[in-house]
Amino acid sequence: MAEKAQDDKALGRASSIDEKHQYQGEPDGSSVIAGSEGVTEHELATLRHVADRLPYTAWLVVIVEFAERWTYYGTTNIYNNYIQFPIPKGSNNGSVPKIARLGNTVAGALGKGQQKSFAIRTFNSFWVYVTPFVGGILADTLWGRYKTIMIFSIVCLIGHVVLVASASPASLENSNTALGLLILSIIIMGLGAGAIKANVSPMIAEQYTGKLRKETLPSGEVVIKSPAVTIQSMYLWFYAAINFGSCGAISASFLARDNGYWVAFLVPTAIFVLVPFVLLAGRKQYVVTPPRGSILLETFRVIGFALGPRWSINPAETLRAIRRDDFWDPARPSYYGEGQVPAKITWDDEFVGEVGRTLNACTVFLFFPVFWLCYSQIDGNLGTVAAGMTLKGTPNDLIQNLNPISIIIMIPIFDRVIYPFLRKKNINFSPIKRIYAGFLVAGLAMVYASVLESYQNKLTPCRGGEFDKQPAACEIDDEHAATPLNVWIVAGPYILVGMAEIFASITSLEYAFTKAPKRMKSVVMAFAQFQTAISSALNFALVAVNVEEKFVWLFGAFAVSSWVVGTIFFFTFRKLDRRESELNAIGQGDRDGFAGEAAETTTGAGKA
Repeated sequence: MAEKAQDDKALGRASSIDEKHQYQGEPDGSSVIAGSEGVTEHELATLRHVADRLPYTAWLVVIVEFAERWTYYGTTNIYNNYIQFPIPKGSNNGSVPKIARLGNTVAGALGKGQQKSFAIRTFNSFWVYVTPFVGGILADTLWGRYKTIMIFSIVCLIGHVVLVASASPASLENSNTALGLLILSIIIMGLGAGAIKANVSPMIAEQYTGKLRKETLPSGEVVIKSPAVTIQSMYLWFYAAINFGSCGAISASFLARDNGYWVAFLVPTAIFVLVPFVLLAGRKQYVVTPPRGSILLETFRVIGFALGPRWSINPAETLRAIRRDDFWDPARPSYYGEGQVPAKITWDDEFVGEVGRTLNACTVFLFFPVFWLCYSQIDGNLGTVAAGMTLKGTPNDLIQNLNPISIIIMIPIFDRVIYPFLRKKNINFSPIKRIYAGFLVAGLAMVYASVLESYQNKLTPCRGGEFDKQPAACEIDDEHAATPLNVWIVAGPYILVGMAEIFASITSLEYAFTKAPKRMKSVVMAFAQFQTAISSALNFALVAVNVEEKFVWLFGAFAVSSWVVGTIFFFTFRKLDRRESELNAIGQGDRDGFAGEAAETTTGAGKA
């Protein structure tokens, strides 16, 4: 997955795993690396690393994710118009009458305004990224990942049916009834989608069981088939499936405009019916991880045992205690005398080491809420900006589909051209550097948005006279007032955020999978996704400033925050590049011995 920083450069290798520092063998490098298929240290250091073939079952999981994301984005991407704007004149289902489609009239239904729309959409994002913990617990304790995905796909389908009902003409006769059904559907679908999300991303990587090995290409070149590079490639294509699915919102925008919202919500519901059937099609071929006990709950218990003796009225004293080398000792069975181990301790010392090492590595994710704050602006606020531009029949919520489209175009370029080129040129673009690049590009997207909105405010007809205090996207004569700016100018932030996702979001998926021991992958993935929920909670605090009159400063503040936090992130974690292979080895199969040994030497919650 990741390249090891300076050692790889010295070896002339920008490999994503540097096991040379992990397995010290013969001085001439002739020792075979443990767990590999005859690969020596010298070969690992000198041969080019390439991705292996992806198994058939991995592509089935990709299809599941594609269908699930189509239904998610095919509904949420039109929530902004659905909630914010009223039903156009002459419509009973939210669609735009044919006579008005070439103008600036936008589809709408509930007419609740920008702030209520923002609050509901933010709650939806918060909820869907909190519920992965539910899926993680159930997968680890009762059902395993496969069965958990299957059960919650049915739950999600029920939520979609309720959503379609909320948008029927009969429901829209009373906007409060429709709003109540919408919120109910959000709760049900969020529970299902979140539980699926915690398990589908680790499940896809588990389908690959290959080992480090040599292979001769048709050209005669001998290369290393690297599991880590394979995982990197796998998650790139997994993310491509997410964005192929999110392109479902393209059809949703036109369906809502031309046929009403119940039709726009019905199509994703019909597509979601595919999910259980695809899961059943591969049930005998999937690499299935059975439930292994209460891993998530035990993780919290380990943390609780370690924290218990450290609390103090003085916060500084508590922080010093947490950073002590013996922080984890009270959670280790070996800490207690024979026969005195508390009954609640049901784990061994190695598990405590895994918890400590995994938490240390996964503090990386704590910086991501700021990144997701930038991303959240393309979900609705930029759609509001687009509504005040010259549309010429283009649905304003159609533009946001440029984000997934740009990702789909860029992923093959990064996977087949850019990343292999960097490895070939010995340029070490490690996970930490990639994530940092994501923060920088996300900040640049917000600068673009802020400058665009500032210029838009100068051109809008919603200023002066009776419109003096109106936002840029006000209505004049029952139609959205338009500036001379073409709506496609707003494409810039969507494309830049897409590039930022390739750098930061995809890398976070790799990081969550490779840094977690086998028995804690759902835990770590849920924690990584929980950062989006934290971002949504922060957005709740910003509801008062999420009005168009303040967009210029809002976007600008997010840009500065992304750059500052990203820079702090880089200088905080850049040393992790040197421990990349060590962190990848935590609790991994043949390397358990190494992981256990390292866990004994890695104590103290404050160590990286």
